[in-house]
Amino acid sequence: MEVSGKTFDAKIFSRLMKFARVYRLHFYFASIAAILLSLVSALRPWLLQQTIDKYISTKDSEGLLIFIILMLIALIVEVLLQLLFIYISNWLGQHIIRDIREQLFKHMMHFKMEYFDKSSVGRLVTRVVSDSETIASFFGQGLFMIVSDLLKMIVVAIVMLWMNWKLSLITFAVLPLLVYATKIFQIAIKSAYQEVRIQVANLNGFVQERIIGMNIVQLFGREEAEYQKFVSINSAHKKAHIKTVWYYSVFFPIAEVLSSVAIGLLVWYGGLRAVVDSSITVGQIIGFITMAEMLYRPLRQIADKFNTLQMGLVAATRVFEVLDTESKLRKIGTIKASNLKGNISFKNVHFSYVKGEEVLKGLSFDVKQGERIAIVGATGSGKSTIISLINRFYEIEKGEICLDNQNIEDFTIESLRDEIAVVLQDVFLFSDDIYNNITLKNPTISLETVMDAAKQIGIHDFIMSLPGGYGYNVKERGAMLSSGQRQLIAFLRAYVSNPTILILDEATSSIDSHSEKLIQFATDKITQNRTSIIIAHRLATVKKVDKIIVMDKGEIKEIGNHKELLKIENGFYKNLYHKQFAVLV
Repeated sequence: MEVSGKTFDAKIFSRLMKFARVYRLHFYFASIAAILLSLVSALRPWLLQQTIDKYISTKDSEGLLIFIILMLIALIVEVLLQLLFIYISNWLGQHIIRDIREQLFKHMMHFKMEYFDKSSVGRLVTRVVSDSETIASFFGQGLFMIVSDLLKMIVVAIVMLWMNWKLSLITFAVLPLLVYATKIFQIAIKSAYQEVRIQVANLNGFVQERIIGMNIVQLFGREEAEYQKFVSINSAHKKAHIKTVWYYSVFFPIAEVLSSVAIGLLVWYGGLRAVVDSSITVGQIIGFITMAEMLYRPLRQIADKFNTLQMGLVAATRVFEVLDTESKLRKIGTIKASNLKGNISFKNVHFSYVKGEEVLKGLSFDVKQGERIAIVGATGSGKSTIISLINRFYEIEKGEICLDNQNIEDFTIESLRDEIAVVLQDVFLFSDDIYNNITLKNPTISLETVMDAAKQIGIHDFIMSLPGGYGYNVKERGAMLSSGQRQLIAFLRAYVSNPTILILDEATSSIDSHSEKLIQFATDKITQNRTSIIIAHRLATVKKVDKIIVMDKGEIKEIGNHKELLKIENGFYKNLYHKQFAVLV
């Protein structure tokens, strides 16, 4: 992201404030509390001056007691207002960020797979979690605190002018220098914090990918190489943070020196006037010293809080970039897919992941209701792409895909995918129990339904052999189960959803013989009287299907059953079969 150099982005600020409109009442309460807080804060120095000049100097103990009580009351009121102000402003920030997170996550849930193919998981996690939390601080520790401090400064300045304009001018003398230093600091720190956010996203992305792929890292002995990469990225992250620390280290001492100079001038001039002609009282000097601190300290804090504001705006810019991303399907249908028979038609379908590099080249075939077909071919022939297109994860460039003679683009996405169940080669399981991984927390699917389905496809005994049975937590990505066991859970997940169309993608790949027997039984059961598409490398698994489609480089080369295809002299299927079994048929 480019650094604009602007200290304040009005467009992003305006967009953030739209989220606050829902909470107008709380916004108004926070604003009123900030106004009252500034008035009460400025009242205390005046009460202090009156106490010193009128009651301590004259030794009036009765009046002194009254003013001490008034100062105590003012302090209590200020504390209560401060409590109310901090609570409401942070409450507002947390509610707004909850709304932004929900909107962001909902928006991302409807992205095409193409977006996730090209985006770093770590960066997306940073947008939803870390950047969103930074936006919360925009309201809680940034915006409202700045407004409150500005109000305090304005009220204090007015009170100072009312009390003594000469001392006020001395106090104000260093303000231009302090304001200029603050402005330079704000511009520099914005650039530094943008770099910090970039490095945080890089770090998150790198760490997440390496943790997920730790088995590959260790299998190939890449621990040291990946560690060195991490050291480099972590070093860049450190340098970005050190830059912010440097700016702080320069600014705050300058601000402190300027404040001290102003207070020194106050004491010098005020003390001189008090000694020479008594035109300034001791109470005024002490009151002005207190108010000078109240004037300068908020300015220093504003610079710090402005950084929080800047960080919030930078984070909001990144979040809004995702929210503004248009990665939805061009056409979303309105017809609800229900009571489908399961007839599938591909009509001259062309598709490319990368423009100009076609994966499917005019694909045409039909699958009848209840028919079991297999799609076979070498890696990269386009088999798995067919699955993605039926589920509308991607959009085709040309042609038409129909279910029961209705273009799938005419169906709503949710209803279309409800009619289709997919068992993938690489089964993904959530860090949850087996029951929730099967139902995906669908409240309409009871435990009894799941158990009955498991018995029908022959895997109930396997599940019950696990500690806790259906309540067994499989941990992240199903790490507590073998690949074959994860496949069995995926089969049950597909079965209980009662789909019209079932797709098995390499479902028996890389599993042990025992699990393969269970999966073969489950396959026969769940594909019975149901339109089924089986994607397979292992040709032994597709002998019993009604029809086999042989693909190569995005085109259909042959269609027929196992026996028919073996009769084709020098056929693609026959060659594949011979290569796998190394025997002549």
